Amino acid sequence: MGRMHAPGKGLSQSALPYRRSVPTWLKLTSDDVKEQIYKLAKKGLTPSQIGVILRDSHGVAQVRFVTGNKILRILKSKGLAPDLPEDLYHLIKKAVAVRKHLERNRKVSKTINLVSCRDAVLVFREWDAFKLSPFV
Repeated sequence: MGRMHAPGKGLSQSALPYRRSVPTWLKLTSDDVKEQIYKLAKKGLTPSQIGVILRDSHGVAQVRFVTGNKILRILKSKGLAPDLPEDLYHLIKKAVAVRKHLERNRKVSKTINLVSCRDAVLVFREWDAFKLSPFV
């Protein structure tokens, strides 16, 4: 949690439970959870959105504890994984929004810096995704 009268952001954060076994109250099996994941992925949801729905609606706290694999690995095995990594997709989306803002408000100097920073991050991510070195 952040501090009100100091610049620090604090170190507190949520932690996963130590026990990695399936809770006794969970009635869903591994196959049931995988079927839910496939169904939600076919609707066009991202892996993090799938995890939130499974947690809130079906009571699956951690898919990895139930199935033994993460959501993205399950989707890759079925061929339903998204083309772009989720974080890269959101960076691109953010860069587009910042560019639109810059077109509407040309005198905002902070936006120009944001655009250049976002573009640099995007380029490095793309290079990393294609296993290219930016210094070659």
